[in-house]
Amino acid sequence: MMNTRSIYPFTAIVGQERMKRALILNAVDQRIGGVLIRGERGTAKSTAARAMAALLPEIEVIAESPFNDDPHTPQSWSDWAKEHKSSGQDLKVVKRKIGFIDLPVSATEDRVVGTLDIEKAIKQGEKHFEPGVLAAANRGLLYIDEVNLLDDHVVDLLLDSAAMGVNIVEREGISFTHPARFILIGTMNPEEGDLRPQLLDRFALAVDIHGIRDARQRVQIMERNLKFEGNPDEFYKEWEPKEKELANKIIAAREVVDNVEYTSRDLVSIAALTSSLQVDGHRGDLVILKTARAQAAFDARKAITDLDIAIAAELALPHRIKRGPFHQTEITVAELQERIAEMQQQAAAKGESEVEAEEESEEKEPVKKKA
Repeated sequence: MMNTRSIYPFTAIVGQERMKRALILNAVDQRIGGVLIRGERGTAKSTAARAMAALLPEIEVIAESPFNDDPHTPQSWSDWAKEHKSSGQDLKVVKRKIGFIDLPVSATEDRVVGTLDIEKAIKQGEKHFEPGVLAAANRGLLYIDEVNLLDDHVVDLLLDSAAMGVNIVEREGISFTHPARFILIGTMNPEEGDLRPQLLDRFALAVDIHGIRDARQRVQIMERNLKFEGNPDEFYKEWEPKEKELANKIIAAREVVDNVEYTSRDLVSIAALTSSLQVDGHRGDLVILKTARAQAAFDARKAITDLDIAIAAELALPHRIKRGPFHQTEITVAELQERIAEMQQQAAAKGESEVEAEEESEEKEPVKKKA
């Protein structure tokens, strides 16, 4: 378990606003599907991931469950929790800090998904499951440094679990199921090789970050790091009010995100935007909608706006665009807002012209005489 005060505060990170926003929105709604952070060395990638985990609130779990089962959602319980409940055992509830699981690059499939003891099942008739990384990460944060160096098959397994929210292990006709909902954060240095396009697309959000060029901000980075290294406790106390303020905003947003409303017009705006940028597949559309709802919830609003859609698209589209005017360029929120507005105007103009044409045809249509 991490000692919060030994972790650099999230709110003390200088700059890198896109990265911080992507992490915050995943914390608001982990169903978004994770974030890939690509950048050169020394750009606070791993610092931000650890800081986000330390910022997250405590959660209620079934005390002895190795899967961090949520006592309030029996429909999502692991086979372990269901078996204990059906046998009449008392399931004690405790509060636990959200976990930060660091996956090593050398991780194997069994290490990730867990293993079933087939011999014990056959000889003793007992289903024994040895939990893996996905079990420990459930309802927490799973961090993969140098994700581009991880075996493709293992990355696939992780992304599958992040998307489905469940891990099912089957061996010799025996299966074990447990929940596997987590905030997936992958970091990488593009200089060491990129992910395959198929895997890249499956990360919900992606952010490319660079070293800060502004001299004043670079001075801030040095000053804050020296203070933190000199006295972590004192530095944490200095930033504690801002940390608590952000943590409370995330908690409040988590409670209302499912109630954030959207309209048919919003869906058309998202679809028209991804279509105009020639984005393949439909994953990007869904990610934008989920991210826009998380942004609205974080801002304590009940419905999404065009700005929310633009903010979400800025994080969801850069790694999915292969062609078009924005190819190999950064998309800004302002550019996306302008593009959304243009498409809405075109749709409105088209609607008006269709109405006018219909009215004109009705005027020209001869009136039928009564017999």
